Amino acid sequence: MSNNNTKHPSSENKPWGGRFTESTDAFVEEFTASVTFDQRMYAQDIQGSQAHARMLAKIDVLTDDECHSIVTALDEIKQEIEQGEFAWRVDLEDVHMNIESRLVAKIGEPGKKLHTGRSRNDQVATDIRLYLREQIGFIDAELQRMQCAILGIAEKYADTLMPGFTHLQVAQVITVGHHMMAWFEMLARDRGRLADCRKRVNIMPLGSAALAGTPFPLDREYVADQLGFDAISHNSLDAVSDRDFAIEFCSFASVLIMHLSRMSEELVLWASQQFEFIELPDRFCTGSSIMPQKKNPDVPELVRGKSGRVFGNLMSLLTLMKSQVLAYNKDNQEDKEPLFDTIDNILGSVRVYADMIPHIVFNEDNLARAVNKGYATATDLADYLVARGVAFRDAHEIVGRAVRLAIDEGKELPQLSLQQYQSISSNIGEDVYSVLQTRGSAESKQVTVGTSPSQVRMQIKAARNKINA
Repeated sequence: MSNNNTKHPSSENKPWGGRFTESTDAFVEEFTASVTFDQRMYAQDIQGSQAHARMLAKIDVLTDDECHSIVTALDEIKQEIEQGEFAWRVDLEDVHMNIESRLVAKIGEPGKKLHTGRSRNDQVATDIRLYLREQIGFIDAELQRMQCAILGIAEKYADTLMPGFTHLQVAQVITVGHHMMAWFEMLARDRGRLADCRKRVNIMPLGSAALAGTPFPLDREYVADQLGFDAISHNSLDAVSDRDFAIEFCSFASVLIMHLSRMSEELVLWASQQFEFIELPDRFCTGSSIMPQKKNPDVPELVRGKSGRVFGNLMSLLTLMKSQVLAYNKDNQEDKEPLFDTIDNILGSVRVYADMIPHIVFNEDNLARAVNKGYATATDLADYLVARGVAFRDAHEIVGRAVRLAIDEGKELPQLSLQQYQSISSNIGEDVYSVLQTRGSAESKQVTVGTSPSQVRMQIKAARNKINA
């Protein structure tokens, strides 16, 4: 039987070892450790610890010399990590204890005082928020760069006609610029969601300690100001266990990757031999190991595929949190890998699209041929009849008969004779051919959301002003 006064040798490496007389099972130690993936937060952990140390000196828990020693040593540890000289240890479980252990090894007793007034529970909650806030900045910058790339393509092809689709059937004439501006609007909403998410990320939980707060008179506002937080949390139970901000980020990411997947699907279709609307740059495509003629649109296909991964990460976090009682539970360690994976894949997807989009070339000849198929000006003919006093439903019926006649004769609408049109409706005059031309169709859509080149250019100008504001 173990002597109650005897400390097990293996517990000396553990910050909580005083309670235990038996060493942790080797597999359990590896199974429960998070340092292999949470070490990416080293900079935020050090930043938070330095701010905490300065605050402890401010309230006289640390002397100025002790504070200086801690802050300096943490800078040195950060340098060791960035130079690849830091030895990460699984037996120390996580990024926090690895850094604290190294700090104590470097400066001794002052390093042991750093954890006063805090717990790993509020420490990790703070680190995650700092890390996610930084990554949100990177993602937003790439989204803005992607928007600028889209605007460049929209401006270049503002006059280029293409078929607009519903149900993947030719519907009406639009311009490439108009289609690109639809992509821009998707990303504008995504950036709005991301900015809104950042507001709830940027709240500081530090000072909550394990779950109940601390008896030390911590100056939380001082720490929040040092770390750039907009506000401090108000309930310690909630602050250490809340992962809503991570779920909200993954929700934003799911909507964004859904948008990118829609764009990807269009690029894959447009690059196919069946469409041949675009040419993707060779450097963003790959070939086949067996079919030498192939040029595969791997980038959009892979981005499209990542949607399942990002959606899955959102469901993982929702499931992780759905049954947790207050406050912190070990389950919460499982929040980081889905969050980190989402960050990495979203950032990579947006970055590669921002790189690729400026180099997409639209095949204007093929687009011109495509837009003249599928009776894309049928609605224009109906509008023409309405302008001549025909009720829209009657005009719809008349145009349907004209399309049927064109199909039977293997012609497009502009190829039908005036006599044929007038046999269908006496309201059709010689001027009908002006509305049946694809160029006239696009230019007639002068409503502020319309596809006319002049409106598209106005939309581009407004968008540039907005993102550069």
